[in-house]
Amino acid sequence: MKKTFLLWLALLPCMAWAQFDQYFTESSLRVDYCLTGNSIVTSFSLKELIHEPYWSGSKTNLIDTLEFGNYIVKVFEAGTDKLLFSKGYQNLYGEWQTTDEAKQVTKTFEESVIVPFPKVKIDIALFRKTWEGELVEGMRLTVNPDDYFIRNYDNLNLPVYAAWIGNKDITKAVDIVILPEGYTQAEMGKFIKDCDFFVKSLFNYEPYDRYRESFNVRGVMVPSEESGCTMPGDKIYKNTAMRFSFWTFDSERYCMSTDNRDIRDLAGQVPYDQIYILVNTEKYGGGGIYNFYCSSASSNNKSSDVIIHEFGHGFAGLADEYYYAGASEHMYNIALEPWEPNITSLVDFSNKWGDMIREGTPVPTPREPKYEQTIGVFEGGGYEPKGMYSPYMDCLMKTFNGHEFCPVCQRAIERMILYYSK
Repeated sequence: MKKTFLLWLALLPCMAWAQFDQYFTESSLRVDYCLTGNSIVTSFSLKELIHEPYWSGSKTNLIDTLEFGNYIVKVFEAGTDKLLFSKGYQNLYGEWQTTDEAKQVTKTFEESVIVPFPKVKIDIALFRKTWEGELVEGMRLTVNPDDYFIRNYDNLNLPVYAAWIGNKDITKAVDIVILPEGYTQAEMGKFIKDCDFFVKSLFNYEPYDRYRESFNVRGVMVPSEESGCTMPGDKIYKNTAMRFSFWTFDSERYCMSTDNRDIRDLAGQVPYDQIYILVNTEKYGGGGIYNFYCSSASSNNKSSDVIIHEFGHGFAGLADEYYYAGASEHMYNIALEPWEPNITSLVDFSNKWGDMIREGTPVPTPREPKYEQTIGVFEGGGYEPKGMYSPYMDCLMKTFNGHEFCPVCQRAIERMILYYSK
Protein backbone atom coordinates (compact mmCIF):
# COMPACT_ATOMS: atom_id res chain seq x y z
CA MET A 1 0.00 0.00 0.00
CA LYS A 2 2.82 2.42 0.90
CA LYS A 3 4.61 1.80 -2.42
CA THR A 4 1.35 2.42 -4.29
CA PHE A 5 0.81 5.71 -2.43
CA LEU A 6 4.37 6.91 -3.14
CA LEU A 7 3.98 5.99 -6.82
CA TRP A 8 0.74 8.00 -6.94
CA LEU A 9 2.52 11.02 -5.42
CA ALA A 10 5.31 10.73 -7.98
CA LEU A 11 2.79 10.65 -10.83
CA LEU A 12 0.91 13.78 -9.70
CA PRO A 13 3.16 16.30 -11.52
CA CYS A 14 2.95 14.20 -14.71
CA MET A 15 -0.85 14.08 -14.43
CA ALA A 16 -1.04 17.85 -13.94
CA TRP A 17 1.32 18.42 -16.89
CA ALA A 18 -0.84 16.16 -19.05
CA GLN A 19 -3.91 18.20 -18.08
CA PHE A 20 -2.13 21.39 -19.07
CA ASP A 21 -1.22 19.99 -22.48
CA GLN A 22 -4.76 18.74 -22.96
CA TYR A 23 -6.45 22.07 -22.32
CA PHE A 24 -3.86 24.82 -22.82
CA THR A 25 -1.16 26.09 -25.16
CA GLU A 26 2.26 27.59 -24.35
CA SER A 27 0.84 31.14 -24.60
CA SER A 28 -1.43 33.33 -22.46
CA LEU A 29 -4.87 34.88 -22.59
CA ARG A 30 -5.02 38.33 -21.03
CA VAL A 31 -8.44 39.46 -19.90
CA ASP A 32 -8.67 43.25 -19.62
CA TYR A 33 -11.69 44.29 -17.59
CA CYS A 34 -13.03 47.20 -15.56
CA LEU A 35 -14.06 47.47 -11.93
CA THR A 36 -16.54 50.26 -11.29
CA GLY A 37 -17.92 51.22 -7.91
CA ASN A 38 -17.50 53.03 -4.63
CA SER A 39 -17.13 52.06 -0.98
CA ILE A 40 -20.38 50.07 -1.10
CA VAL A 41 -20.98 48.62 -4.58
CA THR A 42 -18.77 47.01 -7.25
CA SER A 43 -19.46 45.91 -10.81
CA PHE A 44 -17.30 44.10 -13.37
CA SER A 45 -17.28 44.66 -17.13
CA LEU A 46 -15.21 43.16 -19.94
CA LYS A 47 -12.98 45.42 -21.98
CA GLU A 48 -10.81 43.22 -24.23
CA LEU A 49 -9.19 39.81 -24.72
CA ILE A 50 -5.53 39.68 -25.78
CA HIS A 51 -3.49 36.69 -26.95
CA GLU A 52 0.02 37.04 -25.49
CA PRO A 53 2.99 34.94 -26.64
CA TYR A 54 4.23 33.36 -23.38
CA TRP A 55 2.90 31.21 -20.57
CA SER A 56 5.46 31.43 -17.78
CA GLY A 57 3.32 30.12 -14.95
CA SER A 58 3.57 26.60 -13.59
CA LYS A 59 2.22 23.73 -15.68
CA THR A 60 1.70 21.60 -12.59
CA ASN A 61 0.32 24.02 -9.97
CA LEU A 62 -2.68 25.08 -12.02
CA ILE A 63 -5.15 25.30 -9.14
CA ASP A 64 -4.36 27.94 -6.52
CA THR A 65 -4.31 26.13 -3.18
CA LEU A 66 -2.89 29.11 -1.25
CA GLU A 67 -6.17 31.05 -1.38
CA PHE A 68 -4.35 34.39 -1.07
CA GLY A 69 -6.04 37.59 -2.12
CA ASN A 70 -9.56 39.00 -2.04
CA TYR A 71 -10.00 38.42 -5.77
CA ILE A 72 -9.71 35.20 -7.74
CA VAL A 73 -9.93 34.15 -11.38
CA LYS A 74 -11.19 30.65 -12.17
CA VAL A 75 -11.16 28.80 -15.49
CA PHE A 76 -13.62 25.97 -16.14
CA GLU A 77 -14.15 23.62 -19.04
CA ALA A 78 -17.00 25.34 -20.88
CA GLY A 79 -20.47 24.45 -19.63
CA THR A 80 -19.15 22.33 -16.74
CA ASP A 81 -17.92 22.77 -13.20
CA LYS A 82 -14.54 21.17 -14.01
CA LEU A 83 -11.96 23.59 -12.65
CA LEU A 84 -8.88 23.84 -14.89
CA PHE A 85 -7.07 26.84 -13.44
CA SER A 86 -7.37 29.39 -10.65
CA LYS A 87 -5.31 32.21 -9.20
CA GLY A 88 -5.82 34.70 -6.38
CA TYR A 89 -4.78 38.34 -6.54
CA GLN A 90 -5.29 41.84 -5.19
CA ASN A 91 -5.75 45.14 -7.01
CA LEU A 92 -5.57 48.91 -6.72
CA TYR A 93 -9.35 49.24 -6.85
CA GLY A 94 -9.73 47.18 -3.68
CA GLU A 95 -7.41 49.54 -1.82
CA TRP A 96 -9.18 52.61 -3.20
CA GLN A 97 -12.50 51.28 -1.86
CA THR A 98 -11.19 51.82 1.69
CA THR A 99 -10.45 55.53 1.12
CA ASP A 100 -12.60 58.53 2.01
CA GLU A 101 -12.87 59.39 -1.69
CA ALA A 102 -14.68 56.09 -2.34
CA LYS A 103 -17.39 57.19 0.11
CA GLN A 104 -18.09 60.24 -2.04
CA VAL A 105 -17.60 59.32 -5.71
CA THR A 106 -17.81 56.37 -8.12
CA LYS A 107 -14.73 55.46 -10.16
CA THR A 108 -13.62 52.94 -12.77
CA PHE A 109 -10.30 51.10 -12.65
CA GLU A 110 -8.94 49.06 -15.56
CA GLU A 111 -7.27 45.76 -14.62
CA SER A 112 -6.13 42.43 -16.10
CA VAL A 113 -5.90 38.77 -15.28
CA ILE A 114 -3.66 36.30 -17.12
CA VAL A 115 -4.63 32.66 -17.75
CA PRO A 116 -3.14 29.98 -20.02
CA PHE A 117 -4.43 30.30 -23.57
CA PRO A 118 -7.00 27.52 -24.13
CA LYS A 119 -7.19 24.84 -26.81
CA VAL A 120 -10.91 24.35 -26.13
CA LYS A 121 -13.85 26.51 -25.13
CA ILE A 122 -13.56 27.68 -21.52
CA ASP A 123 -15.57 29.66 -19.01
CA ILE A 124 -13.67 32.37 -17.14
CA ALA A 125 -15.16 33.61 -13.88
CA LEU A 126 -13.94 36.52 -11.75
CA PHE A 127 -14.76 36.58 -8.04
CA ARG A 128 -14.23 39.00 -5.17
CA LYS A 129 -14.57 38.68 -1.42
CA THR A 130 -16.89 41.07 0.37
CA TRP A 131 -16.04 42.78 3.68
CA GLU A 132 -17.93 39.95 5.37
CA GLY A 133 -15.75 37.35 3.62
CA GLU A 134 -18.35 36.08 1.16
CA LEU A 135 -16.97 35.03 -2.24
CA VAL A 136 -19.14 36.69 -4.90
CA GLU A 137 -19.00 36.07 -8.64
CA GLY A 138 -18.61 39.36 -10.47
CA MET A 139 -18.31 38.32 -14.11
CA ARG A 140 -18.36 35.17 -16.25
CA LEU A 141 -17.63 34.78 -19.94
CA THR A 142 -17.23 31.91 -22.38
CA VAL A 143 -14.12 32.10 -24.54
CA ASN A 144 -13.64 30.30 -27.83
CA PRO A 145 -9.92 30.17 -28.69
CA ASP A 146 -10.82 30.68 -32.37
CA ASP A 147 -12.69 33.91 -31.68
CA TYR A 148 -11.32 36.47 -34.14
CA PHE A 149 -12.11 39.28 -31.69
CA ILE A 150 -9.23 38.11 -29.47
CA ARG A 151 -6.50 40.64 -30.25
CA ASN A 152 -2.94 39.49 -30.80
CA TYR A 153 -0.46 41.33 -28.61
CA ASP A 154 1.51 44.24 -30.03
CA ASN A 155 5.16 43.31 -30.59
CA LEU A 156 6.82 46.61 -29.77
CA ASN A 157 10.31 45.38 -30.75
CA LEU A 158 11.82 46.90 -27.61
CA PRO A 159 15.31 45.91 -26.48
CA VAL A 160 15.29 43.46 -23.56
CA TYR A 161 18.01 43.28 -20.93
CA ALA A 162 18.48 39.83 -19.39
CA ALA A 163 19.59 40.90 -15.93
CA TRP A 164 19.53 37.35 -14.54
CA ILE A 165 18.55 34.01 -16.06
CA GLY A 166 18.56 31.21 -13.51
CA ASN A 167 16.35 28.71 -15.34
CA LYS A 168 15.67 28.78 -19.08
CA ASP A 169 12.46 26.78 -18.52
CA ILE A 170 10.12 29.69 -17.79
CA THR A 171 7.44 27.34 -16.40
CA LYS A 172 9.82 26.27 -13.61
CA ALA A 173 11.02 29.70 -12.59
CA VAL A 174 9.77 32.93 -11.05
CA ASP A 175 9.91 35.28 -14.04
CA ILE A 176 10.19 38.95 -13.12
CA VAL A 177 9.84 41.71 -15.68
CA ILE A 178 11.27 45.11 -14.73
CA LEU A 179 9.77 48.14 -16.44
CA PRO A 180 11.44 51.58 -16.43
CA GLU A 181 9.34 54.59 -15.44
CA GLY A 182 10.73 58.05 -16.04
CA TYR A 183 13.93 56.99 -17.81
CA THR A 184 14.60 58.85 -21.04
CA GLN A 185 16.34 57.22 -24.00
CA ALA A 186 19.59 58.80 -22.81
CA GLU A 187 19.08 57.13 -19.39
CA MET A 188 18.68 53.54 -20.59
CA GLY A 189 22.23 52.87 -19.43
CA LYS A 190 21.18 53.90 -15.92
CA PHE A 191 18.16 51.59 -16.18
CA ILE A 192 20.46 48.66 -16.96
CA LYS A 193 22.54 49.47 -13.88
CA ASP A 194 19.37 49.76 -11.82
CA CYS A 195 18.23 46.33 -13.07
CA ASP A 196 21.57 44.93 -11.90
CA PHE A 197 21.03 46.65 -8.56
CA PHE A 198 17.58 45.03 -8.32
CA VAL A 199 19.09 41.56 -8.88
CA LYS A 200 21.88 42.22 -6.38
CA SER A 201 19.34 43.44 -3.82
CA LEU A 202 17.04 40.46 -4.36
CA PHE A 203 19.75 37.88 -3.78
CA ASN A 204 21.18 39.76 -0.83
CA TYR A 205 18.24 38.73 1.37
CA GLU A 206 17.13 35.38 2.75
CA PRO A 207 15.60 33.19 1.47
CA TYR A 208 16.05 34.56 -2.08
CA ASP A 209 19.81 34.02 -1.84
CA ARG A 210 19.27 30.25 -1.67
CA TYR A 211 17.05 30.13 -4.76
CA ARG A 212 18.97 32.12 -7.37
CA GLU A 213 18.47 29.42 -9.99
CA SER A 214 14.70 29.66 -9.56
CA PHE A 215 14.52 33.24 -10.87
CA ASN A 216 14.68 35.00 -14.22
CA VAL A 217 14.82 38.80 -14.35
CA ARG A 218 14.36 40.74 -17.60
CA GLY A 219 14.15 44.46 -18.18
CA VAL A 220 12.10 45.90 -21.06
CA MET A 221 13.84 49.04 -22.25
CA VAL A 222 11.04 51.51 -22.95
CA PRO A 223 12.00 55.19 -22.72
CA SER A 224 9.88 58.02 -21.34
CA GLU A 225 9.60 61.45 -22.87
CA GLU A 226 10.65 63.06 -19.59
CA SER A 227 12.89 62.01 -16.73
CA GLY A 228 11.53 61.52 -13.22
CA CYS A 229 8.04 61.00 -11.81
CA THR A 230 4.86 62.98 -11.28
CA MET A 231 4.57 64.47 -7.78
CA PRO A 232 1.24 66.30 -7.47
CA GLY A 233 1.95 67.53 -3.94
CA ASP A 234 4.98 69.40 -5.29
CA LYS A 235 3.11 70.45 -8.45
CA ILE A 236 5.52 68.41 -10.62
CA TYR A 237 3.97 66.62 -13.60
CA LYS A 238 5.97 64.39 -15.95
CA ASN A 239 5.23 62.77 -19.31
CA THR A 240 6.32 59.21 -18.60
CA ALA A 241 5.78 55.77 -20.11
CA MET A 242 3.26 54.46 -17.56
CA ARG A 243 2.09 57.62 -15.76
CA PHE A 244 3.15 56.68 -12.25
CA SER A 245 2.57 59.25 -9.55
CA PHE A 246 3.42 59.81 -5.91
CA TRP A 247 0.58 60.91 -3.64
CA THR A 248 -1.56 57.98 -4.84
CA PHE A 249 -4.74 58.07 -2.75
CA ASP A 250 -3.29 61.26 -1.21
CA SER A 251 -0.46 59.30 0.45
CA GLU A 252 2.81 61.08 -0.37
CA ARG A 253 5.09 58.05 -0.56
CA TYR A 254 2.61 55.78 -2.34
CA CYS A 255 3.70 55.68 -5.99
CA MET A 256 1.30 53.83 -8.32
CA SER A 257 -0.46 54.11 -11.68
CA THR A 258 -3.91 53.38 -13.06
CA ASP A 259 -2.51 53.07 -16.60
CA ASN A 260 -3.14 49.33 -16.74
CA ARG A 261 -3.02 48.81 -20.51
CA ASP A 262 0.43 50.34 -21.01
CA ILE A 263 1.83 48.43 -18.04
CA ARG A 264 0.46 45.11 -19.32
CA ASP A 265 1.39 45.74 -22.96
CA LEU A 266 4.99 46.42 -21.93
CA ALA A 267 5.18 43.51 -19.48
CA GLY A 268 3.84 41.10 -22.10
CA GLN A 269 6.87 41.62 -24.34
CA VAL A 270 8.66 38.98 -22.24
CA PRO A 271 7.62 36.00 -20.08
CA TYR A 272 6.52 37.23 -16.64
CA ASP A 273 4.92 36.13 -13.39
CA GLN A 274 5.63 39.35 -11.50
CA ILE A 275 5.83 42.97 -12.67
CA TYR A 276 8.25 45.37 -11.00
CA ILE A 277 8.45 49.04 -11.98
CA LEU A 278 11.62 50.97 -11.16
CA VAL A 279 10.83 54.67 -10.89
CA ASN A 280 13.68 56.99 -11.82
CA THR A 281 13.72 59.23 -8.76
CA GLU A 282 15.51 59.75 -5.45
CA LYS A 283 12.24 60.32 -3.60
CA TYR A 284 11.44 57.63 -1.03
CA GLY A 285 8.42 55.55 -1.90
CA GLY A 286 6.76 52.82 -3.92
CA GLY A 287 4.03 50.24 -3.57
CA GLY A 288 3.29 46.55 -3.91
CA ILE A 289 0.06 44.60 -4.50
CA TYR A 290 -0.19 40.82 -4.55
CA ASN A 291 -0.10 39.39 -8.10
CA PHE A 292 -0.71 42.88 -9.48
CA TYR A 293 2.54 44.87 -9.65
CA CYS A 294 5.22 46.47 -7.46
CA SER A 295 7.06 49.77 -7.75
CA SER A 296 9.80 51.67 -5.97
CA ALA A 297 12.22 54.54 -6.40
CA SER A 298 15.46 53.40 -7.98
CA SER A 299 17.83 55.99 -6.52
CA ASN A 300 16.89 56.39 -2.86
CA ASN A 301 19.42 55.42 -0.18
CA LYS A 302 16.88 52.88 1.12
CA SER A 303 16.06 51.50 -2.34
CA SER A 304 17.38 48.00 -1.59
CA ASP A 305 15.15 47.53 1.47
CA VAL A 306 12.18 49.12 -0.30
CA ILE A 307 12.57 46.79 -3.30
CA ILE A 308 12.49 43.74 -1.06
CA HIS A 309 9.66 45.04 1.12
CA GLU A 310 7.41 45.83 -1.85
CA PHE A 311 8.27 42.57 -3.59
CA GLY A 312 7.25 40.83 -0.37
CA HIS A 313 3.76 42.25 -0.93
CA GLY A 314 3.54 41.57 -4.65
CA PHE A 315 5.15 38.14 -4.78
CA ALA A 316 4.56 36.41 -1.44
CA GLY A 317 1.39 38.21 -0.36
CA LEU A 318 3.01 39.50 2.84
CA ALA A 319 1.11 42.11 4.84
CA ASP A 320 2.59 45.24 6.37
CA GLU A 321 3.33 44.53 10.02
CA TYR A 322 3.37 48.15 11.17
CA TYR A 323 0.34 49.81 12.72
CA TYR A 324 -0.96 53.20 13.74
CA ALA A 325 -2.06 54.13 17.25
CA GLY A 326 -5.65 55.37 17.20
CA ALA A 327 -6.23 54.30 13.59
CA SER A 328 -9.82 55.03 12.56
CA GLU A 329 -9.79 53.64 8.99
CA HIS A 330 -9.62 49.84 8.82
CA MET A 331 -8.14 47.81 5.96
CA TYR A 332 -9.22 44.53 7.58
CA ASN A 333 -12.34 43.08 9.13
CA ILE A 334 -10.80 41.73 12.33
CA ALA A 335 -13.81 39.45 12.80
CA LEU A 336 -12.28 37.36 9.99
CA GLU A 337 -8.90 35.70 9.60
CA PRO A 338 -6.81 37.70 7.09
CA TRP A 339 -5.46 35.76 4.12
CA GLU A 340 -1.91 37.11 4.41
CA PRO A 341 0.50 34.53 5.90
CA ASN A 342 2.23 36.90 8.35
CA ILE A 343 -0.67 38.45 10.27
CA THR A 344 -3.56 36.93 12.20
CA SER A 345 -6.72 38.03 13.99
CA LEU A 346 -6.58 34.72 15.95
CA VAL A 347 -9.92 33.76 14.39
CA ASP A 348 -8.23 30.85 12.59
CA PHE A 349 -4.64 30.93 13.78
CA SER A 350 -4.27 27.17 13.33
CA ASN A 351 -3.47 27.72 9.66
CA LYS A 352 -0.79 30.34 10.27
CA TRP A 353 2.57 29.99 12.12
CA GLY A 354 1.50 28.17 15.28
CA ASP A 355 3.82 25.26 14.41
CA MET A 356 6.80 27.64 14.58
CA ILE A 357 6.16 28.93 18.11
CA ARG A 358 8.48 27.55 20.76
CA GLU A 359 6.84 25.79 23.72
CA GLY A 360 6.35 28.15 26.63
CA THR A 361 5.96 31.29 24.52
CA PRO A 362 2.79 33.09 25.65
CA VAL A 363 0.07 33.72 23.09
CA PRO A 364 -0.54 36.64 22.71
CA THR A 365 3.11 37.55 23.26
CA PRO A 366 4.10 40.76 25.10
CA ARG A 367 6.27 43.22 23.20
CA GLU A 368 9.07 42.95 25.73
CA PRO A 369 12.87 42.84 25.14
CA LYS A 370 13.13 39.19 26.20
CA TYR A 371 10.95 38.17 23.23
CA GLU A 372 12.86 40.30 20.71
CA GLN A 373 14.24 37.29 18.82
CA THR A 374 11.26 35.02 19.47
CA ILE A 375 8.53 33.88 17.11
CA GLY A 376 5.32 34.78 18.85
CA VAL A 377 1.95 36.47 18.40
CA PHE A 378 2.46 40.19 19.02
CA GLU A 379 -0.54 42.52 19.01
CA GLY A 380 -0.30 45.11 16.25
CA GLY A 381 -0.05 44.52 12.52
CA GLY A 382 -1.81 45.18 9.22
CA TYR A 383 -2.13 48.86 10.26
CA GLU A 384 -4.32 47.77 13.20
CA PRO A 385 -3.01 48.45 16.75
CA LYS A 386 -5.60 46.17 18.32
CA GLY A 387 -7.10 42.85 17.29
CA MET A 388 -4.45 42.04 14.69
CA TYR A 389 -1.19 40.22 15.45
CA SER A 390 2.19 39.74 13.80
CA PRO A 391 4.83 37.03 14.35
CA TYR A 392 7.94 39.00 15.30
CA MET A 393 8.93 42.14 17.18
CA ASP A 394 10.50 43.51 14.00
CA CYS A 395 10.85 42.46 10.36
CA LEU A 396 11.37 43.97 6.91
CA MET A 397 7.59 44.06 6.63
CA LYS A 398 7.55 46.45 9.60
CA THR A 399 10.75 48.53 9.60
CA PHE A 400 14.14 48.52 7.89
CA ASN A 401 16.03 48.45 11.19
CA GLY A 402 17.10 44.81 10.93
CA HIS A 403 17.39 44.52 7.14
CA GLU A 404 15.94 41.00 7.16
CA PHE A 405 12.71 39.05 7.10
CA CYS A 406 11.52 37.22 10.19
CA PRO A 407 11.42 33.39 10.03
CA VAL A 408 7.67 33.38 9.34
CA CYS A 409 8.00 35.69 6.34
CA GLN A 410 11.01 33.73 5.10
CA ARG A 411 8.98 30.53 5.14
CA ALA A 412 6.12 32.21 3.27
CA ILE A 413 8.52 33.47 0.58
CA GLU A 414 10.17 30.07 0.26
CA ARG A 415 6.81 28.37 -0.17
CA MET A 416 5.88 30.81 -2.93
CA ILE A 417 9.17 30.25 -4.75
CA LEU A 418 8.57 26.50 -4.68
CA TYR A 419 4.97 26.99 -5.80
CA TYR A 420 6.22 28.58 -9.02
CA SER A 421 9.33 26.51 -9.60
CA LYS A 422 8.46 22.93 -8.59
